[in-house]
Amino acid sequence: MTASDDPYAVLGNGYARRRRPDPRIAAMIESALGPARSVLNVGAGAGSYEPSGRRVVAVEPSATMIAQRPPGSAPVVQGIAEALPVGDGAFDAATAILTVHHWTVLRAGLSELRRVSRRQAVLTWDPAVSSRFWLVEEYFPQIAERERDLVTLDAVRDELERVGARVEVIPVPVPADCTDGFTGAYWRRPEAYLDTEVRAAMSPLALLDPPDVERGLGRLGADLAEGRWHDRHVGLLARDEFDLGYRLVVA
Repeated sequence: MTASDDPYAVLGNGYARRRRPDPRIAAMIESALGPARSVLNVGAGAGSYEPSGRRVVAVEPSATMIAQRPPGSAPVVQGIAEALPVGDGAFDAATAILTVHHWTVLRAGLSELRRVSRRQAVLTWDPAVSSRFWLVEEYFPQIAERERDLVTLDAVRDELERVGARVEVIPVPVPADCTDGFTGAYWRRPEAYLDTEVRAAMSPLALLDPPDVERGLGRLGADLAEGRWHDRHVGLLARDEFDLGYRLVVA
C-alpha cells in the first residue's frame, strides 16, 4: 500500500491519542479468546485491544497506523486481511476489531482468518441498532446512509455460518466513560463531538462532506446551549452503559 492508497494517511492521525482501549471492552475480547495462547490481530491499527500474556502478531495495511503503535507493541507485519502472510493454523485465535468494514472482500478475509486460526473474534456493529443512536438519528443521518452498504454484523455472521462455523454474537455495551474514542464512545458526553480532535479519530464523521458536518454540529451546539439535547435525553444521564449496536462475533 502506497501513501496515496492509504486512507488513514489523513484519517489515522491522532488515533493513538484518542483510540485508547477501554478496559471493559478489552476484558470482553480477552474472554472471547478463551485459552488461546497465540493471537493474530488483523487490521490491528495502532494496537488497541491486543491481549497481554499471549503471543501476539499484528497485521495492518496502513503505514500511518503502524507508525503510531507504541513502544513494546506486538510485532507487526504490513499486509491485508485477504492475503495474510502467515501459514495455515499458525495461531490459536485471530481478532479483527472494528476493521471488517474496511476490507475489500469479506469472504476472502474471513476465509483467511479461519485458515490461520482455530478461533475468531470479530468486533463489528449492528446498523439496525446503531442507526438509532441520537448522534446519527438527530444530527448526522448521512452516517447511516453511507454505512448502509458496509460490511457489518449480518454479513459477518452469515458468512461464518455459511462455512459451518459455530457462531456466538455478544452485545458489547459502551461504558459512559469509555476511553476508546470511537464514534459511539461519547453517548453521554455530547459536548465532546464539538471537539475537532475528537472527531478526527472517528472515520464515520471524518468522511462526511464538510457542509453536512457543519450543519450537524451547528444543530448539536445550539441544542446543547439551549438545553434541548438534555431535555430529550435526560434518561441517558443516569446510565452507566448503553447498547449502541456494537457486537462481538465469536466463531
